[in-house]
Amino acid sequence: MSSFVDRAIVHAQAGNGGNGCSSVHREKFKPLGGPDGGNGGRGGDVIAIVDPSVTTLLDIQRHPHRTAANGTSGQGSNRNGAEAQDVVVKVPQGTVIATVEGDPIVDLVAPGETFVLARGGRGGLGNAALASPRRKAPGFALLGEPGEMCDLVLELKTVADVALVGYPSAGKSSLIAALSAARPKIADYPFTTLVPNLGVVTADDIVFTVADVPGLIPGASQGKGLGLEFLRHVERCSVLVHVIDCATMEPMRDPLSDLDVIESELQAYGGLAERPRLVALNKIDIPDARELADFIRPDLEARGYRVFEVSAASREGLRPLAFAMGQLVLEARAQQELVVAPRVVIRPTPVDDSGFTVRKEPEGFRVLGSRPERWVRQTDFGNDEAVGYLADRLARLGVEEELAKLGAQTGATVMIGAGDDAVVFDWQPVIGAGTIGPRGSDDRLYVAEDSNQEVFNGAPNSAPDSTPDSTPDTAPAHHADGKEGDQ
Repeated sequence: MSSFVDRAIVHAQAGNGGNGCSSVHREKFKPLGGPDGGNGGRGGDVIAIVDPSVTTLLDIQRHPHRTAANGTSGQGSNRNGAEAQDVVVKVPQGTVIATVEGDPIVDLVAPGETFVLARGGRGGLGNAALASPRRKAPGFALLGEPGEMCDLVLELKTVADVALVGYPSAGKSSLIAALSAARPKIADYPFTTLVPNLGVVTADDIVFTVADVPGLIPGASQGKGLGLEFLRHVERCSVLVHVIDCATMEPMRDPLSDLDVIESELQAYGGLAERPRLVALNKIDIPDARELADFIRPDLEARGYRVFEVSAASREGLRPLAFAMGQLVLEARAQQELVVAPRVVIRPTPVDDSGFTVRKEPEGFRVLGSRPERWVRQTDFGNDEAVGYLADRLARLGVEEELAKLGAQTGATVMIGAGDDAVVFDWQPVIGAGTIGPRGSDDRLYVAEDSNQEVFNGAPNSAPDSTPDSTPDTAPAHHADGKEGDQ
């Protein structure tokens, strides 16, 4: 079984944020200690990092599911939940990350470069963080946000300076073995090389890498003979070397037609027209092959190619070829250094950006936007005060005003979010901040005039949802009521 894998699909699941805690401080002689629920912890990210010691995507293919841990919930006494550790996925240099539809997202080349595959959810705020001069004792907390989940395609494109291309059994593996310390498998049958082999070549003070790309055949650009899997490893190479078999005994083949076929496949694949090319007429240690090489060399030079007659077996002609490759590599590197990095244009969001849109649909009115959708995910709909807090936030954002402009009537169907995950409710514009008690206090919590005993809703010790031991799990963000920011 081959240990080289250049394409894999990773299923990344980031951790959920922990829930905030709704708790009231309890201490002797301090019946009104105030809210002390902590924030929930952030969920772990799934991060890809370039590791030069990794050369294949085999580990990802064997373990495609990468799941990060969830953040823990906040607790009473202002104890915040712990943040979860990130899950690191090591990838080789030259890894391209794309969507399952094939749209590229990022190209990871430099060692240590990172990319977040799935981002962990933020923790929900505890009621201590939600307290404000207008709401001194919140009886609710925010839920943690779910972590991202996605499927991504990872493709490895070999990072090398020079690519040896040609028909199967043209002698590419023998050539890279003669030029470098690489020891690829060499045999006398086609497609001996099924994965790229890399070798390091030194020509005087020039050090560069050479990739032995598996053999190409007619139709490779359409995937014939695993051609697409082979051609992707040519994309990053600065120099192309045509290795032509001058001793082939196959009918209907000759060096010139072999060159034309490979060039047509490279052109059909695209993006390689500007790469400098050299031609290596291989196997001249065979007398008939030497005669054929001498015969066709003028025709190749007339086409503008630099031609080298070489033999991987006898090592004849390898030194001039290595120096020619090194010189082209130096020129390509100098050209890359002269390329000016594109200017990054930062377009900040306008300060008056509402952050949401409302559109009228046959089923009702749909509210879309990162903030209202996130607020819905953070709301505990089993808590009336939390629902009222959500109504306050939406009203301050301008959602109710926009619904009224579009002609929404009392009882109209309003959906927050896209698709089947949207939260659906009947719009009641009169329900808002003033219907669930004053926002500056919690009517459930007060002290009886004739006693120091803590009283909830007129009954001693009857607030099971406000104790640290019975609070819902909940995590971090900014303050609410004018201070919640993007939470």
